[in-house]
Amino acid sequence: MDVPNRTFSVAGHVLSAPRPVPGLHLVATPIGNLADITLRALETLAGVDLIACEDTRITRRLTERYAITAELTPYHEHNAAQARPKILQRLAEGAAIALVSDAGTPLISDPGFKLVREACAAGHQVIAVPGASSVLTALSVAALPTDRFFFEGFLPAKEQARRTRLSELARIDSTLVLFESGSRVQETLTDLAAIMGGRDAAICRELTKLHEEIKRAPIAELAAGKDTLETRGEFVLVIGPPPADAQTMGQDQLDELLRAQLQRDSVKDAVAHAVELSGRPRREVYARALELAKELRGDDGRE
Repeated sequence: MDVPNRTFSVAGHVLSAPRPVPGLHLVATPIGNLADITLRALETLAGVDLIACEDTRITRRLTERYAITAELTPYHEHNAAQARPKILQRLAEGAAIALVSDAGTPLISDPGFKLVREACAAGHQVIAVPGASSVLTALSVAALPTDRFFFEGFLPAKEQARRTRLSELARIDSTLVLFESGSRVQETLTDLAAIMGGRDAAICRELTKLHEEIKRAPIAELAAGKDTLETRGEFVLVIGPPPADAQTMGQDQLDELLRAQLQRDSVKDAVAHAVELSGRPRREVYARALELAKELRGDDGRE
């Protein structure tokens, strides 16, 4: 087997990379701007025997930028079952292998958990090489509380499931971080406005890239401007916690919340959840839930 060229280049300077210790190295890569790579990450990628990546075409842009010649192999959700045993075998033979995602920190809404778990179970070293993360980047620029936050990742694609999940997330008294695609971001903003419309939020688009854009406003205001929102690119949505002096939920928001809950829960459970979130009297919520339950099952009251 040929010995790889363990060097990398930064600003025209060629630097040597020692071979890392055998094991699985989880290397964070830039989320957009290729300059957001640490020297340790470059040294690791240049020194390993193999780089396992979601898409070799995307990772090759990074390795070519820094003149890294390490071998690339695909590892993604569609081939993981076949690729994972081969990577584990290489680790058993004493290889140093890097795992990268297309962007950011591996395993954060990306493949890798099963590989890490099985590598640990087999007694191999697993080493983190930290760096860029779209979650932390969005939190830092959103101008919202960061003392406690809940990372949800991607919401369900189907409307009803998405609304149900948002209703569940509304119970969490902390800042929320969501990922969303450009094709669904407008629909998600509509649902957020219906369920959490009184909260402050930030839309973070194309973080660290040329066309980075941050919009900060109450959710209802952001949703009102959704039709003029540039939808190309990748989005991180940051939603602040409910204000301590939150106003009682409006009728439209209450109806949206109840409809979402009635799709999956009993009237009793839906009412309990809605009372907790809305701040409205239980008797009032219960009466409205009964009306909506009839609508949802198509009961018009006739014999």
